[in-house]
Amino acid sequence: MMLLSVNVGVPRANPWKGIVATGIDKRPVAGPVRVGAPGAKGSGAVGLEGDRAYDVKHHGGNDQAVYAYAREDLDGWEEELGRELPSGVFGENLTTVGLDVNGALIGERWRVGGEVVLEVSAPRIPCVTFEGWLDRPGWLKRFTAAAVPGAYLRVVTAGEIRAGDAMEIVGRPEHDVTVAVAFRALTAEPELLPRLVVAGALPAEDLERIRRRVAGRRPRT
Repeated sequence: MMLLSVNVGVPRANPWKGIVATGIDKRPVAGPVRVGAPGAKGSGAVGLEGDRAYDVKHHGGNDQAVYAYAREDLDGWEEELGRELPSGVFGENLTTVGLDVNGALIGERWRVGGEVVLEVSAPRIPCVTFEGWLDRPGWLKRFTAAAVPGAYLRVVTAGEIRAGDAMEIVGRPEHDVTVAVAFRALTAEPELLPRLVVAGALPAEDLERIRRRVAGRRPRT
């Protein structure tokens, strides 16, 4: 398991969402990048130094500090879409090799390099910026159906990372809620929502909303 590239955003205009800019255009960078917990959502701060989010209502903050996507999944999309997809093009900060990102458990912890520890917090839920950036009509539906969303991560231990760093799984929770299962439950298969309530590492606001929805689905006695 290896970190193939570390990707930092180049600000671009965002005509698809009606806000000034987007940081979805991530580019691989040479040399080490500092990673740390950015704090609460709302400021645009994210986990990688030199990067930021512009849709501050929906992106950034501790629970979405870092976004990871597997190179193997990008390669699969290249074949399906018939176009080159360079590392970072999905807006991911970390492009990985040999790590089953979508099969990772919510709450699973990864060590990257010698010091950084990240925790899987949630699946990425696609938005209109993603579809507009790829210039693929119907992309949101296609991406959702595939259920390979990649993972948001929070920073447990800060430090520096760089392309080529080894990655290892250093902790796994005792449940079976993977990134892919959480994504399916939160998008096209709400009948899976009851499975998510045991995944305590989900963002607190999401977990509370899930619990309310599950309670509302229970038959009255």
